[in-house]
Amino acid sequence: MPELVHLEVINGVATITLDSQENRNALSEQLMNELIGHLQTCEKDPAVRVVVITHAGPVFCSGADLKAASSGGMNTGALMVSMLRAIAALPKPVIVKAAGAVRAGGLGIVGAADIALTTEDQTFAFTEARLGLAAAIISLTTLPRMDERTATRWYLTGETFDGKAAAAAGLVSAAVPANRLDLAMAETVAGLLQASPQGLAETKALLSRGLVRHIDEYGEQMVELSQRLFRSEEALEGMRAFKEKRKPSWTA
Repeated sequence: MPELVHLEVINGVATITLDSQENRNALSEQLMNELIGHLQTCEKDPAVRVVVITHAGPVFCSGADLKAASSGGMNTGALMVSMLRAIAALPKPVIVKAAGAVRAGGLGIVGAADIALTTEDQTFAFTEARLGLAAAIISLTTLPRMDERTATRWYLTGETFDGKAAAAAGLVSAAVPANRLDLAMAETVAGLLQASPQGLAETKALLSRGLVRHIDEYGEQMVELSQRLFRSEEALEGMRAFKEKRKPSWTA
């Protein structure tokens, strides 16, 4: 089975690349397991000082694997929580570089990271409500990052918003012109490499302990909610409609 997530370490920087382009880097069981495995490798490797999560193809992450979900095979909620916790609790800074579209579950990865950089015109959306679902598990890492009014609107409407709006809401750290994203990444990484490994680890622990505690406290509850919704008739209709490129039964 081909690898869906790649790891490369150069000069203290570990780059983890999501590369499941056939399904738009959807969060399949294999992809999440591989991502967790690479994060564990980075934690154990003293040569790794900074971790970057990025992607191959035009989409950073499209969210849950709806192909598996629409056939009744979605039972990966606990794994998703473990993945988000692994990012948040890693004792090394994690940067997301989103040069492609981010949808639903992919936003959970963005929220779990310490720093998230994107482009001004990149698109984001919490699409769950339009499918008969709720942004349950990813709320663990996105709600603590965002202002409440904006989160309420985006969660309820499922509307698409751009990188500038994501930065204004606190969902990402910065949104830059597309031709400056690589430079912004390089400058951010260079700044982190000026800090000592111990300084980074202890500072990250201070910054992320509330988020990790939140994941631990509510993770199981969100998994149960997610599983209940994914198995519901309304969500199955929503996912079928999405797959068949038609409107779901509840729309006018």
